[in-house]
Amino acid sequence: MKSDTMALNLPVDYSACIHVCAPESRERSRVIEKIVVLFAVIGLGQILGRISLWGVSLGASGVVFVALLAGHFGFHVSPEVGMVGVVLFIYCLGIGAGPSFLQMFFSRGKTLMLLTVVMMGVTAAVAWGLARIFQLSPDLTSGLFAGALTSTPALAAATEKLPAGSDVAVGFGIAYPFGVVGVILFIQLLPRWFPEIKAAAGTAGGDPRGEILRELVQVTNANLNGKRLRDVTVLARMNCQVSRIIKDGQLRPIPADFQLEVGQQLLIIGRTGQIESVIEMLGVKSSEAQLVLDVERQRRYIVVTSKELVGRTLKDLHLLSRFGVTIARITRQDIEFVPAANEMIHFGDILRAVGEPDSLEAFADYAGHRARTAEETDLVILAGGLILGMILGRLSVSFGSFSFSLGMAGGPLLVGLILGHFGQFGRLSTRMPRAGRLLLAELGLTVFLAQAGSQAGDQFVSVVQQNGWTLCVVALILVLVPLLTGLLAARYWLKLDLLEIAGGICGAMTSTPGLGAVTSVVDSSVPATSYATVYPVALVLVTLLTPILISLIS
Repeated sequence: MKSDTMALNLPVDYSACIHVCAPESRERSRVIEKIVVLFAVIGLGQILGRISLWGVSLGASGVVFVALLAGHFGFHVSPEVGMVGVVLFIYCLGIGAGPSFLQMFFSRGKTLMLLTVVMMGVTAAVAWGLARIFQLSPDLTSGLFAGALTSTPALAAATEKLPAGSDVAVGFGIAYPFGVVGVILFIQLLPRWFPEIKAAAGTAGGDPRGEILRELVQVTNANLNGKRLRDVTVLARMNCQVSRIIKDGQLRPIPADFQLEVGQQLLIIGRTGQIESVIEMLGVKSSEAQLVLDVERQRRYIVVTSKELVGRTLKDLHLLSRFGVTIARITRQDIEFVPAANEMIHFGDILRAVGEPDSLEAFADYAGHRARTAEETDLVILAGGLILGMILGRLSVSFGSFSFSLGMAGGPLLVGLILGHFGQFGRLSTRMPRAGRLLLAELGLTVFLAQAGSQAGDQFVSVVQQNGWTLCVVALILVLVPLLTGLLAARYWLKLDLLEIAGGICGAMTSTPGLGAVTSVVDSSVPATSYATVYPVALVLVTLLTPILISLIS
């Protein structure tokens, strides 16, 4: 007991502990302060970006302007943090654009792709010439180039290529408003220059692929008596599905032993432009109305994880005869479509299956249904894709004295496009749910913009004072050149119609506000389709052109 009492009464010298712990505590406080300010900059930037004046808003780029102000007062974000943001943002862009990029490139979009190449190439050439004339630095020139095209991927590529402390964000911040407002004004003036654009909008339809429709059809073709659905070739050729039949006044799932007969009334699912051929082959549209459709019990969304389905076609699986279910639609990489008989099933596909409850349950077990799979991101695949993209970005190709590398923007973008296009490698799925992908992309973008803006904030005022109106003049030229070049090339060389021109130019300028201005003027989805066709290509081109521009000026 005595020893215990002595131990409790021993004098303790806390001064050494305080001396050691105080610096660590102060450093931790500084780190916490930086994190708080970082998220404050992001939050205020997002608020600024949501403010709309005459239909114009900054979007996520509002973070740059708040960060420039914060950087002017001494706040800085570590370049390493900004680099993480760049890689996440660019990789998610690639994953999102991958499923439609090559398909768009090799379809109707070839002419629109050429328009994008012309606009981007001319703008880069003009930026190089203006840099020579006005003696602008590579960082200011690349920032003006990115801002005029309202392209944050170009800003990311330039920031990664240039040393820390460059003025690239200053150039971006000056040119960006010119880019946003310039495209909107151009689009609003387009109908005045070409009044026929409104007439074209009246005859233009919706999605060129056609809207997915459901039509009730009565079978009148006697040649189809006794045939199975798989024997009707027009169904496979037109990518249409027969999902239900009327029995006792109600729509019921197609039974496993189903055969066609005259007088049957069938529910057909397909796209406009395709479903009409199926209706003509089967019979006529039914006049039956107010049918009862037991959707909840007879329809189910099933997520594929089983190797029994992955890599096989619907034709090979014989799901109707084996399970009594019909796959009415498939959702893959956020795109919903009516499947053809030779459509191959991918891991993570979301199948809209139609059948009786017991049949649906049996098929769900066979498909390895796990609802969470549709919302999950495989972090191993994500990490592997990011690492592969960064390795690819570090590789350099030399041509004499000129060397080129994709960088931390181009490498992850290219890997993201490839993984997003294929979607699956064996049992490995590279898909990311839309919500997760958008969250990562937005987080990466805002962190990067905060870092880039804060880094340039110190020099912003001095750079503007030093260069005066020169930067504004260069920014205005870099906005007008691609707009006028694109209009002339598309109208008189590529012979595009005016609605395609409007959407294509907005896509090449990566201007979502511009697209909004188009859709407010004309009632047609053609501009949006052209925009969607061009936008992924513009992202790739501007990301690759920016480091080349910097190398030529340096």
